[in-house]
Amino acid sequence: MKKAREPHSRAATVGLLSCTLFFVARAALAHGQTGAAAGFLTGLGHPVSGLDHVLAMIAVGLWGAQLGAPAIWLLPVTFPMVMALGAFLGLVGVPLPGVEIGIGLSALLLGAMVAAEARPKIAIAAVLVGFFAIFHGHAHGVELPPGQSGLTYSIGFVVATGCLHAVGITIGLVHRWPWGRLALRGAGAAVALAGVWFVWKALA
Repeated sequence: MKKAREPHSRAATVGLLSCTLFFVARAALAHGQTGAAAGFLTGLGHPVSGLDHVLAMIAVGLWGAQLGAPAIWLLPVTFPMVMALGAFLGLVGVPLPGVEIGIGLSALLLGAMVAAEARPKIAIAAVLVGFFAIFHGHAHGVELPPGQSGLTYSIGFVVATGCLHAVGITIGLVHRWPWGRLALRGAGAAVALAGVWFVWKALA
């Protein structure tokens, strides 16, 4: 029983350390809003500037925690990696139709997966997460402020995304208790409902 909980304990530790580093980095670079530092700080702040991004990324962590190993680390690794590809497409000007709808659907469907405590094959879960990551990445890429470093900006939003996944994983550790499973399913339902709103706004 004790051994079964070790991966979750490590995940919680990584999550807390990642979030600590996130805030330390912001504090350390706050005085240097020029050049590479500006791009990194802008990237750090971009994923948390929209509730649709925040909820979808936390939902990835929640779902990974529900599924357990290896999904608990595979999904939060898959999302930033594929998101970086989407960001590259946005940075170089490759159009991607329906970005806002895709982001809204990501919150809707990922929240629904958590609410239903869905357990598909790990490959299917990774493909689903990766598919939506492209839309999130593209949205970040096209919003690079003029004159800032695309590389450091990208590093910044990848770090911030990892922190949001870590928050989801840490919250998701309550899944080990019966009340926690119910709470997570309720949280997933709330994210899915928010996703309905995001999609409606994108279509309006």
